[in-house]
Amino acid sequence: MEGNSQYNNPVKATLTGITNLFKSKERVGELKESDRLDGKKVLITGSSSGLGLASAKQLASLGAEVIMAVRSGIPEKGEEVKKASGSEKIQMLYVDLLDFNSIKDLVEQVKGKIGPLDVVICNAGIVAGKARKTKDGLEEMFMVNYVSSFYFLRLLLAQNLIKKNDPASRIVIVDSESHRDPKAFNWDDFGKFKEHKIGQTVSLYGYYKLLLVTFAHELSRRLNDEQTTVSVFSLCPGPVNSNIAREAPAIFQPLLKLVFSLFFRSPEKAAEPVLYMSASADLNNKSWDYMFLMERKNVDPKATEQANGVKLWNLSNELITSLGYPIGD
Repeated sequence: MEGNSQYNNPVKATLTGITNLFKSKERVGELKESDRLDGKKVLITGSSSGLGLASAKQLASLGAEVIMAVRSGIPEKGEEVKKASGSEKIQMLYVDLLDFNSIKDLVEQVKGKIGPLDVVICNAGIVAGKARKTKDGLEEMFMVNYVSSFYFLRLLLAQNLIKKNDPASRIVIVDSESHRDPKAFNWDDFGKFKEHKIGQTVSLYGYYKLLLVTFAHELSRRLNDEQTTVSVFSLCPGPVNSNIAREAPAIFQPLLKLVFSLFFRSPEKAAEPVLYMSASADLNNKSWDYMFLMERKNVDPKATEQANGVKLWNLSNELITSLGYPIGD
């Protein structure tokens, strides 16, 4: 699992992020005036701050009915989105992504209050200062950065709450270029809680993002075997000036805030690939895509190897079932 190059400690990860911003890239395109989301229902997790909040505002400006799935900020963040976008089509639903029952309740709320979704954006993520257990004994970063998305999307699909066979129906997963850093999958210890401190956090974050992009690719393979039923897209927004490093040691906080403000992109600018993947007609009926910033890239080969995708899928099912939360298909 140990990282081997660019993202295996906070200093390297920060420098790599800054360097990547200044490298020349070939843009895939840009949103056109005709790329609207009028009449579309778009749900986004982790949308009470940072990239998620900025994305919610811009999605609403494109005409979407935005469903903000959050643990905090109800109702004030929804009012902020309404004011910024000029749209009243904003709903807020509570979810704690550390809690399987809360995720299940969110799906029931979608079923009862919203109906089938056109776009689902899994944006929530955390960088924890140390290992913490959920009530089910899982490590918090593992739960939020990977397992919650697996469980949530599988439940939505099992209950037909994501529209299928619509050219614009999409699942958009916010990932990270740090998924390239882990040398290999650690299948033997899958789901097992292990203590860690801030020194191992960045390496673990990259590993969980590798799990997430591997799941995304496998999900696309299963959904779109013969034809595209639901597009599955993944992206890295690049370094974002957000509060994701809020658990870093206090001694480093002033320096991090300075570096973030000087070199990292604002959430509003960083949201561009989220908006593009959610709304661009250029991606209609496309089964799979991955972008870094606004550049199309291949993900790490480990993530697209079918044997790894199947292994991850099965282990995730077994873990969730063993904890008492079977999904069903």
